[in-house]
Amino acid sequence: MKVLVVDDDEANLVLLERYLRDFGFNRIVTMQDPREVVEVYCKERPDLLLIDYRMPHLDGLALLQSLQEHIAKDEYVPVVMLSVDQRPEIRMKALASGAKDFLKKPLDAAEARLRIQNLLETRDLHRRLEQQKVLLEKMVSERTEKLEHAQIEMAIRLARAAEYRDDDTGEHIWRVARLSALVAEEMGLPEAKVELILRASRLHDVGKIAIPDGILLKSGNLTPEEFELVKTHTTVGAHLLSGGHSSLIKMAETIALTHHERWDGKGYPHGLKAEEIPIESRILAVADSFDALTQDRHHRMAFSTTEAVEEIERQRGQQFDPEVVDAFLALHQRGEVQLG
Repeated sequence: MKVLVVDDDEANLVLLERYLRDFGFNRIVTMQDPREVVEVYCKERPDLLLIDYRMPHLDGLALLQSLQEHIAKDEYVPVVMLSVDQRPEIRMKALASGAKDFLKKPLDAAEARLRIQNLLETRDLHRRLEQQKVLLEKMVSERTEKLEHAQIEMAIRLARAAEYRDDDTGEHIWRVARLSALVAEEMGLPEAKVELILRASRLHDVGKIAIPDGILLKSGNLTPEEFELVKTHTTVGAHLLSGGHSSLIKMAETIALTHHERWDGKGYPHGLKAEEIPIESRILAVADSFDALTQDRHHRMAFSTTEAVEEIERQRGQQFDPEVVDAFLALHQRGEVQLG
């Protein structure tokens, strides 16, 4: 372990260094000017500090106060104050300022050795506890990550199971996810968010698993009661994805709940409008609608690409966020919007 010794008297430094070497220490830094200690401490990060109480320019208490700003609250760094002044009030001031022990000068070598040894054993135990804490946190994090991966895998399987009932290939969720990511990238969203949107978008319709086939596959118009039941796939999907801690699960829950909200506030389930709707859901709404329009469904034939793009453009500022539509149209004009 490394020891930093601060004393303005060079003779004292020589004596203290000799004691420490006799104690078995060979990593010793000595300093006479207390004004330079903070910089050296931050560079060397010693395990123990021996500081003289009376020094010019900066006494031991003032130096200790300066050092406290650079010692983390959860870090145990023992400081021993050294002084020829043995008045109780001096000792109390030193201990109240953060010193872990107080030794009188000249030192009693045997006593000093035992006290230093005890302080360093305490530091070592503290570091071991911190390492154990980090290890346990890592184990909990890994365990949580595994559980969330299992949850995501289950949700994707449910989403695909739901899609197979309404999409012969079951590829709707993948097409929508890819297009959502392209639009997000076109809008200049950060790369990490684009990646999250790509992955979370696959789960947008997981709640459809709860909609009966008789309604989901109905070839004619839905009754008001049936449509109300269809709308519940948003809240059901959010419920299936609730309780996660990762950014992916949280975004997937948000998208599942809000991807049928409309820019004009006429969507469901909560009638959010404009920027009250999360950006990922505003993006997915355009991608989802385009893909749905260009695929055959039980109740209608597919639109042509041109017709679908025109419909998206017509809904600019009504169903869809104008900025999202503009990004989608820019992709289309460059030929980057592909049908499945």
